Amino acid sequence: MLCGHPMIRNKKDGENCHGKKNVMAVFSSFGWEKKVGKHASPAETGIREEREGIKVKRVRLTVAYDGTNYRGWQVQPNGITIEQVLNEKLSALLGEEIVVTGASRTDSGVHSLGNIAIFDTNTRMPAEKISFALNQRLPEDIVVQDSREVLSDWHPRYQNSRKTYEYRILNRTFRMPGRRFDTYFYYHPLDVEKMQQAAAYLEGEHDFKSFCAVGAQVKTTTRTIYSCNVTRDASDVITVRVTGNGFLYNMVRIIAGTLIKVGGGELAPEEIPLILEKKDRSAAGPTAPAHGLTMIGIEYEGENVEMDESVCG
Repeated sequence: MLCGHPMIRNKKDGENCHGKKNVMAVFSSFGWEKKVGKHASPAETGIREEREGIKVKRVRLTVAYDGTNYRGWQVQPNGITIEQVLNEKLSALLGEEIVVTGASRTDSGVHSLGNIAIFDTNTRMPAEKISFALNQRLPEDIVVQDSREVLSDWHPRYQNSRKTYEYRILNRTFRMPGRRFDTYFYYHPLDVEKMQQAAAYLEGEHDFKSFCAVGAQVKTTTRTIYSCNVTRDASDVITVRVTGNGFLYNMVRIIAGTLIKVGGGELAPEEIPLILEKKDRSAAGPTAPAHGLTMIGIEYEGENVEMDESVCG
């Protein structure tokens, strides 16, 4: 079983597989977060080894997926995951044991238009061709959008980056069958203008402890949100779009649940600063269901990549 590979192991947040601390620095002038760390596996450390005289190269994948039928990204003992499928299909394709490392470990039921993963391989297949060959083996709900070779020390979690998520709410009297997997159905009327007013208070650097799941192990709950916008389209889908330098466990879903309470009149927009100030999970709204959340993508400093948002409808 690939999930038993020694490269996959539990570690405390902020530590590498040797128990050593990672270092994180924030460059506020750019609004980018840069993390640097040491890791155990070749895919984590960026160390390229020579295998029987064949150069080991690092390949980066951009992966879109419908998370409905998966137990999230990370390999789990109790169900199939995106990471597991990629490991198995890449290993079969390339004829060697492959273990990918993802940028974002999305939860069960969460979707993505462009999660980033890397792996090291000694294949002679050009990196840009791997996406075409791999997609022939992948199920229909996982599609690699791009594959390319990157530098040996390039790592998706330790680059200056911005992440964008969207939470979608179908706000109408009756459900729409075609949107049951990628939107959260909520039939009580929601005031989008008030939701936007509340969202504006979340922008900037704050301690988001009130918007973090209880028990999450993190060094700090301070994060920066560059933008948080709420819009409604002609098909009655309300979209909460959030871009930040990083997110706490369940943070976007708690933000969505809190904004739903604002839109329904249970909270006033002006209460958001007080919720932040309390640093208490019980002060914020409920955690919205996972299936309404989509990871739009990750923008790395120096790259200008537009995600194809038609992939997940």
